[in-house]
Amino acid sequence: MRDWLIKDFGWKLFSLLLAAFIWFTVHKIIEEPKVAMASPSTSQMQYEKIPVFIVAAAADRHLFQLNSNTVSVTVSGPPPAMEALMRNQIRATVDLSDFNKDTASTSRPVDVSVPWGVTVVNVVPAEVQIIPPSQP
Repeated sequence: MRDWLIKDFGWKLFSLLLAAFIWFTVHKIIEEPKVAMASPSTSQMQYEKIPVFIVAAAADRHLFQLNSNTVSVTVSGPPPAMEALMRNQIRATVDLSDFNKDTASTSRPVDVSVPWGVTVVNVVPAEVQIIPPSQP
């Protein structure tokens, strides 16, 4: 019985330490997002008149118009990220690359991209109406 415990004791101790290290690492990875989400130290800011850019083929981009060329964007994030955030880092786009005026809806959602660490809370208007080119 004593031989069962003492034989390869170094390997057994190494295995136990390695298992404990793996458990603590996984535990930390799982718990870290919960702590970040629970952090009350986030701030919000609203940016008015952010220009909306049209994403389409180069030839088609100038043919379409939008009923609203600007949007208001509310963002939130930790104070250091919000202090470093500049207006030109917020980009609002409307994707018209697969737009077909005969079959598609004339409204499209506004996609807003922001730097890492900043979250988009609200976009007004969330959708814009597309004004297709007039037929000759």
